[in-house]
Amino acid sequence: MSCVLLVDDEPGVLFTLSELLTERGHRVITAKSGLDALDKLDDADAVITDLSMPGMDGLELMAQIATRDPALPVILLTAHGSERVAVAAIKQGAYDYLAKPFDIDEVAVTIGRALETRRLRVDNRRLAAEQTLGRRIVGASKSMRRLLEATGRVAGRDVTVLVRGETGTGKEFVAELLHAQSARAKNPLVRFNCAALPADLADAELFGHVKGAFTGATNTRPGYFSQANGGTLILDEVGELPPLVQAKLLRALQEGEIQPVGSGRIDKVDVRVVAATNRDLAADVKAGSFREDLYYRLAVVELVVPPLRDRKDDIPALAEEFARRYGDKFGLGPITLEPGLVSELVGSDWPGNVRQLENTIARMAALSAGNTIGLADLHAAGEPGSHSSASLPIAEPEPQDDHPSDARGGPSLKEQVEAFERGLVARALEATTGNQSEAARRLGVSRVTLIDKMKKYGLQPKR
Repeated sequence: MSCVLLVDDEPGVLFTLSELLTERGHRVITAKSGLDALDKLDDADAVITDLSMPGMDGLELMAQIATRDPALPVILLTAHGSERVAVAAIKQGAYDYLAKPFDIDEVAVTIGRALETRRLRVDNRRLAAEQTLGRRIVGASKSMRRLLEATGRVAGRDVTVLVRGETGTGKEFVAELLHAQSARAKNPLVRFNCAALPADLADAELFGHVKGAFTGATNTRPGYFSQANGGTLILDEVGELPPLVQAKLLRALQEGEIQPVGSGRIDKVDVRVVAATNRDLAADVKAGSFREDLYYRLAVVELVVPPLRDRKDDIPALAEEFARRYGDKFGLGPITLEPGLVSELVGSDWPGNVRQLENTIARMAALSAGNTIGLADLHAAGEPGSHSSASLPIAEPEPQDDHPSDARGGPSLKEQVEAFERGLVARALEATTGNQSEAARRLGVSRVTLIDKMKKYGLQPKR
C-alpha cells in the first residue's frame, strides 16, 4: 500500500484530502507544518504540500526533501494566482501542482502518476546497481528501500562512510554497492578484516612493510592502503582495531599519508574508506576503547543495515533468490519452495540475519531429494521443527562427524559434492529420457553404479 504525506496548515484541507486518498486505497499521514513533515518523510512514497505556510513554506520543504530523497515526488497545492510560482517550482524539481479549489478526479490522477513515477525511479536505481554489481538486489521493504536510496546518494560523494548492523545483515554488500556506484568503481576494491590479526601484523598488513622490518619480513610488501590507491578500502570489524593502529589509521584518513613498517618514508595515498562494524562505536568511545577523533572521521556518513527480523516482507523474495542461486550452483535446476516452508521462514526471528537464511536454504538444497523444498527438508537439514512461533530461532545445527560443516556454517564439502553429483545424474537421465544404459555411458560409469546413485539421491526411473 502506497503512503502519501499531506502537509497543510489548514485542518479542513488535510481532512478532505485524507478522506479522498484513503477511499482510493492509499495510506495517509499528515503534517501541519514543513518542520513536522521532515520528521515523517521516511514512510512517504509521495508528498502533497501547500505552497504557502507559516515558517517553512512548500518551496523550502521541497528543497529539504530533494537533499534527503531526490526520488520522492512532491506535488504543490497552490491558491488562485500562484500558478506562475508553481510552474517555476516544477522547473526546480516539483513533480506537479494542484490549484485550489482542487478537482477530486484531478487529485486522484495526479497522485497516481506520482506514485508510479516513484516506483519507476526506485526500480531504475535498483537495476543500475544490479548491473554494476553483476547480481540481483533483493528487498522491497521500506527499510531496505530507504537504505538503498541513501546508499545511492552517498556513493557519488567522496566521503568516508561507516556501515553499522548486526552480524549477517549484509554490511559488506552495502560497502560494495557504495564503491560500485562511485566514481572510483573502475579502480581497486580492497577488503581488510580488522579483527583477523594482532596489532603488529595488522599494522604491517594495512600500511605495508619493508624487507627486514620484523622477523619473517623477507620481502618489501605494499599494504592494503597502497593496494587500494585510487579506489575503495573496506575495513570490516573496524571496532576491533588496536589503539596503535587506530592512531595510524586516523593519520591516513586526515592527511592521506601512510608509513610502512620499518620505513622512514611517508607515502601519499588516495583511498576512500568504508568501515563496517556490528559494534556501537559511540558507546566504545565513551568506554575509552575507541578513539573519539577516529570515530568522527569514520562516521562522516553513517548507514545502518536493518536486521532481517525488521524487514520480514523481504524473506520470501530472499528465500526464492537463494533457492535459485543454489539450485544453479548444485546442478539441481529450478527449486520450488512450498508455501508452508515460506510461512515458517517468515515467522522466524533469524538471529543470524540474511547470512543465516542463505545458509539454511543452501543446506536444504544440498540435502534435498527433489526440486521442491518443504518443511520436511527444513527438519532433515537439522533446523527446528514445525513449532509455529513468531520468535522461532532457526539456529545453525551442530557439526556432525559425517557431515562436518565449514567455518561459515554453510553446506560442507561432502554435501556440496553430493549435490553436484546428483545434478549430473539427473541431467544425464533427463537428456536420455530415462534411458539408464545411455545415461551411464555418458557419465562413464556402469549401469549398476548409476542405479545405486539414483537410489541414493531419490531419482526414480521414468515409467
